[in-house]
Amino acid sequence: MVVTEGKRSGYFILESIGQDFHYIQADMEMAPVEPNQKVSVASEKSVTDIHSDPRWLLIERILATAPFQKSSKLPSLLTYLAEFAIRGRADSLTERQIGIGVFGKPLDYSTTEDSAVRVHVRQLRLRLHEYFAVEGRHEPQRIEIRRGSYVLEFEDIEPEDRQQLIPFPSVPQPTPAPPKNRWLLWALLIAASAAAVLCAVGWFRAANESRSQTPPWPLDKLIQPDRRTRIVISDSSLMLRRLQNKPVTLDEFLQPDYRQKMIPAKIPPNFTSLLSYISVAQLTSFADLTALSSLMKLAGPMNQQFTLTAAHDLDRRDLEYGNFIFLGGPTSNPWVALFTDKLNFQPVEETAGGGMHFRNRNPQPGELTDYQGLVSTGSTGEDYATLAVLPGQMGHGNVMIVQGLRQAGTEALAMILADNQHRAQLQQAVEREAKAPSPYFEVLIRSKAVTGAPVSFTVLAVRIIHP
Repeated sequence: MVVTEGKRSGYFILESIGQDFHYIQADMEMAPVEPNQKVSVASEKSVTDIHSDPRWLLIERILATAPFQKSSKLPSLLTYLAEFAIRGRADSLTERQIGIGVFGKPLDYSTTEDSAVRVHVRQLRLRLHEYFAVEGRHEPQRIEIRRGSYVLEFEDIEPEDRQQLIPFPSVPQPTPAPPKNRWLLWALLIAASAAAVLCAVGWFRAANESRSQTPPWPLDKLIQPDRRTRIVISDSSLMLRRLQNKPVTLDEFLQPDYRQKMIPAKIPPNFTSLLSYISVAQLTSFADLTALSSLMKLAGPMNQQFTLTAAHDLDRRDLEYGNFIFLGGPTSNPWVALFTDKLNFQPVEETAGGGMHFRNRNPQPGELTDYQGLVSTGSTGEDYATLAVLPGQMGHGNVMIVQGLRQAGTEALAMILADNQHRAQLQQAVEREAKAPSPYFEVLIRSKAVTGAPVSFTVLAVRIIHP
């Protein structure tokens, strides 16, 4: 085996006759390796060993699934991390090495300013969680990437269906008894058998009922056993748009450096660290937490189908399959902007961080053209919110949008969903407008808030959404 210099500085290619090329990372302080210099690789697993390793075969099964086939970077990232883990060199991994080896970053790039590795590792962690929750739930091994780490950890798992059966106690052979006791023994044996059968039937029915339970309205269109439902929480770093006094579009939001662009060049040094923390921390609002809690409670045992995702960790390709619940409006969750053309009540922000209102695109008799919300979060007055369920972009799932002009509106919707009586009132209002059960709808509510806390609500308008 010989070593030839690789394309990227600091990396070398192991060249072996009859084998594929594989990158082996070298220490940056090592002396240059001369072309065709022979080196010992006895401590490394060979290419053949890796390809036959059960862990590598698991990686190949994961890479063959649709989410990885549609992604441009995650397959390379997973393969790169897997090779380090299987070769036993995962402890040497750093964010910079991954950026250079997978994303083609320059050797002197700043990991503080460029978060591409961290963003994609979070996405990879989510994809692995989804795989082992659905398609790979019977895999003999699981893969985990702990938070703050870039190491793939393989864990042996017993298959779910490999359950040991507890045998019934053996029944001793009856000794010959007088004819008068024989019928009593038979009666006891039949009674015991009947009790065992009844217990088994009861257990089987209970198990089937839990599996076939229908999610409560309006989650009945958002939870299916064959697909995951992602709850996409808002991104509080979008509050930084106030510094530039301009809105942030979805395209801008998806740029890796969008947060840095929102921070002015000339600011006091003590503000720099604070703004940098706000821009990179995973922050969300109390209203989102309330809505998330209500959805988890409403779904009951079926909340295992939920996956929590930060808005900035989502990718456009993710929307091609699955169900999604978006918390927040376009100013805090830009993904909602993809569906505003299908909604009648559109949120409008007059200035960055300023007044907000819902615009009624098609006012009906007795309705207003605009519904003005609270002056600011935490104030007293009337706020407005909309709850919408509509088809997904690609037709392979459904979308729910829970958005208020201010946090009081979003929190009011969360309270409605958590209360059976209030939710029933909302459902009746939708069905009256639809004249029949309708899968897709949009509801506008008004909530009265005292110092930002909702105390009551009123259903103002309903629209039926036709696919």
